[in-house]
Amino acid sequence: MHYQPKIDLARGTITGAEALIRWNDPDRGLIPPAQFVPFAEDCGLIVPIGQWVLREACGQARAWIDAGLRPIPMAVNISAVELRAKDFFGGVCGILKDTRLEPCYLELELTESVLMRHDALSISVLLALKAMGVRLAVDDFGTGYSSLSYLWRFPIDTVKIDQSFMVEISTNGDAATFLRAVISMCKTLKKRVVAEGVETREQLAFLATERCSEGQGYYFSPPVAAEHFAQLPYRE
Repeated sequence: MHYQPKIDLARGTITGAEALIRWNDPDRGLIPPAQFVPFAEDCGLIVPIGQWVLREACGQARAWIDAGLRPIPMAVNISAVELRAKDFFGGVCGILKDTRLEPCYLELELTESVLMRHDALSISVLLALKAMGVRLAVDDFGTGYSSLSYLWRFPIDTVKIDQSFMVEISTNGDAATFLRAVISMCKTLKKRVVAEGVETREQLAFLATERCSEGQGYYFSPPVAAEHFAQLPYRE
């Protein structure tokens, strides 16, 4: 497991962490999830892998708290297969209980496509998680079906703007306009907004001008092992 910080752009402090799985192959080194998660989904391994990731992430968040670090939410990505798996809600409750992590320190990230393929069961699970205190986030916003209705139909707390828009803001006026509109919309809907893929000072300056509250990306830190995350300079 590796962890990447989310940063309060006004204060320069860590507001949360995203748990990111890596496959450490003895010959090829660290393999990113984009290269193996699709195969895990096809062969039915994504559910046990997802359970392992959730348990590891929650356990790490609890370990940081026990070590005296300021509590921060731990974000974990959830696929459509996991969300519709039998007793997903019960599994989350069991892991939180076993790791002694309060629900408010867990944030589940779902892509737009997962939300757009919703069914009654998925909605009931999300509502139950929200009622328990778990945070919910839309990941990679702007790359899926982009139907804005789910922002008020689902109990979403956070909108994460896809990193592809950050890459284009300096050369594509439409990308900059889109970002301004999303940031403004999220403020109106009282949603947290996190800009993904912040890599340059110019991108950070743009976000500061637009009063985007949080950012995540290599400008601040790449995903790092747990022991390195605890030593990042952005911690209070």
